[in-house]
Amino acid sequence: MSETSAMLKVEGLTVRYGTMVTVNNVSFSVEPGQWLMIVGPNGAGKSTVVNAVSQGVPYEGKVFFQGRNIREYGARERARGLGMLAQNHYVGYDFTVEEVIRMGRYAYAPKMFSQKRDEQGEQLVAEAIEKTGLKPFLNHSVMTLSGGELQRTFVAQLFAQNPRLLLLDEPTNHLDLIYQKQTFQLIQEWLKQPERAVISVVHDLSLAKAYGTHAMLMRAGCIEAIGTVEQVMKPEHLNRVYSMDVYRWMEEMYSQWR
Repeated sequence: MSETSAMLKVEGLTVRYGTMVTVNNVSFSVEPGQWLMIVGPNGAGKSTVVNAVSQGVPYEGKVFFQGRNIREYGARERARGLGMLAQNHYVGYDFTVEEVIRMGRYAYAPKMFSQKRDEQGEQLVAEAIEKTGLKPFLNHSVMTLSGGELQRTFVAQLFAQNPRLLLLDEPTNHLDLIYQKQTFQLIQEWLKQPERAVISVVHDLSLAKAYGTHAMLMRAGCIEAIGTVEQVMKPEHLNRVYSMDVYRWMEEMYSQWR
């Protein structure tokens, strides 16, 4: 990955909770058009990496987005560039599904007394609702939704936000198979637009291989392997990190469907 074309560049990222180091001196970059899959066992530090990049947790090191230190961005400016989808959502407000989706446009809201309408936003909101199949739920309170319906609502919010870089922490968490497939395909289509990139935390190695262009394999807060999906998802790397014969296990699991 060349430094000059990198959309995101992370240098020496370290996250501590007290005396515990959960992410240790992690460096990587992501270029436009790339989908970086962060994989590894539980406790590897995968989610902490994306939370730090999104400025959700304190960290040491540097994060550059489009050539600028991300700490220099204001909240609205950052939201126009980066969109974060958390693994779990805890809602304590009685907003409707449509209202939550429309919150994705807050970074583009016109200033007070402005007569300018967010016409592009209206189109993006409508497309997000259609793509995620949420039209029947628009007037429902988000407090009444199932886990899968709530996740789809926040996926739609992210599509309405339409940032340049998506940060996804288990994006298909709680989703039924049909919506898992649909969500990854929608993200794949979204990525085809110019100047777009995606970073996803995933546990499912099959999804990582199917949709990722690049991968970062982590263990105990450190990078064990990084590169293209083909370079990273090799038996010698996976077996070392997961302490098992990953390829044989996957073959045994999928052989049941033959």
